[in-house]
Amino acid sequence: MSDRPAAVLAHGLGGSTDLPIPYAYALIGAAWALTFTFAVVAFAWKKPRFDPGKDGRALPQWVTSVVDATAVRWALALAGLLFAGWVAMAAMFGKPENNPVAGVFYVLMWIGLVAASLAIGPIWRAVSPVRSVYRLLRMARMPAGLGYPRRLGYWPAVFGLFAFVWLELASPDPGSLGAIKLWLCAYIVITLTGAIVCGDRWFGRADPFEAYSVVASRFSLFRRNPNSGRIEIGNPFDHLLSLPVRPGTVTMLAVLLGSTAFDSFSASPDWRNFVDHYAHSVAAQSAMRTVGLLVFGAVVVTTFSLAARATGGVDRATKRKLPGLMAHSLIPIVLGYMFAHYLSYLVERGQQTIIGLADPLGHGWNLLGLGGAQVNYVLSLHPSVLATIKVCCVVGGHVAGVIAAHDRALRVLPSGYQLTGQLATMLVMVGYTFTGLYLLFGG
Repeated sequence: MSDRPAAVLAHGLGGSTDLPIPYAYALIGAAWALTFTFAVVAFAWKKPRFDPGKDGRALPQWVTSVVDATAVRWALALAGLLFAGWVAMAAMFGKPENNPVAGVFYVLMWIGLVAASLAIGPIWRAVSPVRSVYRLLRMARMPAGLGYPRRLGYWPAVFGLFAFVWLELASPDPGSLGAIKLWLCAYIVITLTGAIVCGDRWFGRADPFEAYSVVASRFSLFRRNPNSGRIEIGNPFDHLLSLPVRPGTVTMLAVLLGSTAFDSFSASPDWRNFVDHYAHSVAAQSAMRTVGLLVFGAVVVTTFSLAARATGGVDRATKRKLPGLMAHSLIPIVLGYMFAHYLSYLVERGQQTIIGLADPLGHGWNLLGLGGAQVNYVLSLHPSVLATIKVCCVVGGHVAGVIAAHDRALRVLPSGYQLTGQLATMLVMVGYTFTGLYLLFGG
């Protein structure tokens, strides 16, 4: 397969011609799927069914005991530290060409983290090297810090997430090894300093990777029972409701969704020609992409917030709270669009990154027998299958979002407004679906 990389498009994305059905039919089918879902839940779902405190199916006690064991926790922390050291070695002493650090940064720490958190829970809490260093400092009797200001909410994480997507999508040279090393150094310094000053809660509120990991884990089958503390398998819609509503929650999800949409949009020929025509320097092109990235995030924040508040029967104070109370319904949409956009990138560039990590310095090492391994472009070589997966991810994420939003509306909206109060949100989600599919295929 080594002679095929040139045929693989950015992120493994194809076009509308890769669809096994006409592109227009995919859009119409997606709209009907959302409309039908809304009609069914609106008329057959009269009482809220999801509850974050509902018991799931508890796994054997030994599973919880193993997960909570001190030895296991420190083993994971040590593994995270060793991996971070290995990547640091590649960054400092590896060759600039074909260096695996970019793959670790953009693939494993971004897309792979989402997949792992969705599969097993907020894994970054256990393997974060910065959190592990902080634990060691606390064991050395370092003071616990002054406490985390509640008014900050998720805003530090919002700025961290935007800094990441800006580097990838709007910076002058996102593939620059020097830029990635500078970003990671700033991340380590800011995260560790914040934890020292504010205490342990800084990680869950301000670390962009931990915040993203927690968001993805809220739609996982696995969860910890809030009453017994045991690990169990439960309804992911019950788990969604456990997302804390804090300042910046909606904006954080908007950054995730808007940046992925902008990534698709920025790959379109029309946008590239527009930037090349009106921006005649690298700095101007970066500034234009930055504005585009901000606009996409602002559109998500504005449309979702206005739709959530477009209801009667509630006072102004309650209306202000509604976007945060409905924000969890964006998580399936974020995950669906993330996997639709980046799945082939994760599978194929992920393989390339792991192979590169087996020989980080380019000395011909053959760790784990990966020295002669080649990337298998299993998804890019089957575009119809890949296109079908993309459509299913986008539509499935939006259907799940409609269900989650309807159930929450039944709980927070007054009687008589529980149906009409959802219409604006439903229209916004249909718009998100059309836009997502258009950007992935038609754009």
